[in-house]
Amino acid sequence: MASDPIIARLSAQPGIQRVPSPKLTLFIQRDFLDARECAALIERIDADRRPSTIADPNGDTAFRTSETCDLSDADPLVAAINRRLADATGLDPAHGEPLQGQRYAVGQEFKAHTDYFEPTGADFARYCSVAGNRTWTLMVYLNTPEAGGATRFKAIDKTIQPEPGKLIGWNNRRPDDTPNPATIHHGMKVRAGVKYVITKWYRERPWGW
Repeated sequence: MASDPIIARLSAQPGIQRVPSPKLTLFIQRDFLDARECAALIERIDADRRPSTIADPNGDTAFRTSETCDLSDADPLVAAINRRLADATGLDPAHGEPLQGQRYAVGQEFKAHTDYFEPTGADFARYCSVAGNRTWTLMVYLNTPEAGGATRFKAIDKTIQPEPGKLIGWNNRRPDDTPNPATIHHGMKVRAGVKYVITKWYRERPWGW
């Protein structure tokens, strides 16, 4: 899937910023969702959250300590947000994983990681045999915790602070479509309050699970 039309579509969105870096393609847009939408999503996440997991366990039980909620496209709000994400990016909705919500309480984090599946990983075939690897990540913060909870892109030393409705999106691949290790990022510890986000991942091929 060529990424240039997606970059062009994102670049044309009102109020969007592209982070200037030759290492990765990263966009930020404030107020992608409004306060009502953020509050409604937080309500849904709180009602149906479970412990988060990772694809390739690395022996660190504290690597990802958040909670996750699967958000159903049968929910009109979720369906509308999925449509808006696709419209803003030009990404094919058929390639999208189900929308997820995450909740981080005090002390919880997601240590430095990439979103694509490592081709050498033990579970690569299990996770990528149907739809291929992840291409783009779109994430929207739903609130601002009292302290902490930023997202740090280590390779470019860029730290993004949570704000309600703020969208960040990045291409997990290089221009030649190989996985880009410079997308490594850290969901930093919440030091006070709670942090909520939603995340949408897209794949190389249609999502067929």
